[in-house]
Amino acid sequence: MTITTDTRALLDVERRFWNAMQRKDAETAAEMTDDECIVVGAQGVSAISSESMGKMTAEGPWQLQRYTLDDGSAQVRMIGDDVALVAYSVKEDVTMNGEAMSVDANDASVWVRREGEWRCAMHVEAIAGDPFGAKAGKKGGAK
Repeated sequence: MTITTDTRALLDVERRFWNAMQRKDAETAAEMTDDECIVVGAQGVSAISSESMGKMTAEGPWQLQRYTLDDGSAQVRMIGDDVALVAYSVKEDVTMNGEAMSVDANDASVWVRREGEWRCAMHVEAIAGDPFGAKAGKKGGAK
């Protein structure tokens, strides 16, 4: 990936969001979340308000100890002046309900610029490995 000004700026925006999660900074997380942000992951699919994102950040039963966003895997695509796609691999060290764990994942965000500020309109996290779900009990992988 060629590192352009847009690419660097959007990766910085993504890191700012991760930093807010790590600090449990509800205000920043809420400010960076578009209303009715779609979130997709192992927990399912949902749409959450910026207010809910802030509350979830502050009160969630987890603590993001550290994360490493892999610039080498990062892909940034500008869809227009005010819409961008950002995808990357990430390693997370998290404590969930008192239990420490490391997670390797592939994440993607859709960012929209509103009134000069980037807001996350969609975020997806897929746990790395097992691309066809075989370990999840699907014999022969996904159909």
